[in-house]
Amino acid sequence: MRRIAVIAVPPVTTFDLAIPEVVFPAVRVDGRPGYEVTVCTPEPGVVPGYNGLAVVIPNGLDVVEDADTLIVTGTGAREAADPRVLDALRRAAGRGKRIASICTGAFVLAQAGLLDGRPATTYWLFTQEMRDRFPAVDLQPDVLFVDDGAILTSAGLAAGLDLCLHMIRIDYGAVAANAVARLAVVAPVRPGGQAQFIQTPLPPESGTGLAETRAWALERLGEPLTLADLAAHARASTRTLTRRFREETGLSPLQWLLHQRVDRACELLEATDLPIEQVARRSGLGTAESLRQHLMRRNGVTPTAYRTAFTRLSSS
Repeated sequence: MRRIAVIAVPPVTTFDLAIPEVVFPAVRVDGRPGYEVTVCTPEPGVVPGYNGLAVVIPNGLDVVEDADTLIVTGTGAREAADPRVLDALRRAAGRGKRIASICTGAFVLAQAGLLDGRPATTYWLFTQEMRDRFPAVDLQPDVLFVDDGAILTSAGLAAGLDLCLHMIRIDYGAVAANAVARLAVVAPVRPGGQAQFIQTPLPPESGTGLAETRAWALERLGEPLTLADLAAHARASTRTLTRRFREETGLSPLQWLLHQRVDRACELLEATDLPIEQVARRSGLGTAESLRQHLMRRNGVTPTAYRTAFTRLSSS
């Protein structure tokens, strides 16, 4: 069982704090918990929230010593974070532990010097502040999260959920991550390697008007769906559908569909032993060559190499 220490830096963003507390304990491996999650803070007791809601945290930073992963959640302490937190993070980094941040927790990692020379992201509202104060950080402002190996950072609020699901997939595979995503009633974690999370994540969705049509399409990715099919389901013209799709997802309907099909192919490569041709057909990409081209464009690897990499990852 993996141990996670969630560090609450006052004033803490309570929404962010709740994400790892809910997501990671939902993981089951052979019927047993996959994670032990402990929330800690420099001064145990009542911890003020960034938006006024206080929380009670009984654990101090001593629990960090036994953790495999440290997660710093959102905080209003974008300046002058508690030195004890910064010291704990530096020691953990020196021992090679995995360290992650949600939302403005990236400012705490930056204050500890852990993001210097690294790609990272944070809540879009504070990206200019991050650039101004920490010019050594290779800031990636337009992504949901960045995986730079031992250091992971996410954008604000719901992007922290994406990051936690990504970490579950790294630790226990796509099946475990997708099971938790279904429990949380959110989209499954977006597959891809480190560079691809930096360069090509889906934009965050900003509307639900076409949610039923997107859900309908996800159940039929293996079928030859057309723009007219999507428009018919949405009871809209193709022009209206395209406009509303861009408003809600940031992509055209066919761009979104292709992204979902590559996602499905990656999940099948990770979670099944299906031949490459069957993976291509079931994901709606048609042929093995089409799958290879799209996966090379997205992840820079062939389907066989992708499957091999995740097989090694899940067995390590």
